[in-house]
Amino acid sequence: MSAARFTAPCALVLAAALAACAAPSHEPSADAAAEASFARLAALQGEWIDTEGTMTTKGAVLATYKVSSGGSAVVETLFPGQAEEMITVYTRDGDDLVLTHYCMLGNQPRMRATQLGGNVLQFEFEGGNNLDPGRDDHMHSARLEFVSADELRTEWEGWSRGRPDSEHKAHVHLVRKQG
Repeated sequence: MSAARFTAPCALVLAAALAACAAPSHEPSADAAAEASFARLAALQGEWIDTEGTMTTKGAVLATYKVSSGGSAVVETLFPGQAEEMITVYTRDGDDLVLTHYCMLGNQPRMRATQLGGNVLQFEFEGGNNLDPGRDDHMHSARLEFVSADELRTEWEGWSRGRPDSEHKAHVHLVRKQG
């Protein structure tokens, strides 16, 4: 086979490969997915009612969301104004979305989103302050499902002694307070 005959097909394969690499991707970038997910969290701003009475009196405000820190943080307050009040702060970390949960147990677990996009945000434990994950009770994962602009389902899973603890698992159905 002559060099010209061999080089021409190789050049075509190389050109096709380069074109494929340069073609715009239809998949959103990690940054775009994190930005869109953060925007969904920011859109929660306001008061939210516990529809089933799972965590408080049915119909009472269970959570508030507020955009803070120049738009770089979303602050969720659970049990606002009560002795059990807890705060979770959601922020971007580069191409990721993270949270720190300031728990009534006195610890601060940190979680990173492992699922972005669609209607679900899934967060998993990656460390924390004032806790030994192999020993202490702490929140270990969180899942938020955006049912609609005015409806949210959340699930928080607690761990105790290094493993899931069914007594510290909360499923909450929230709707935006109207008026």
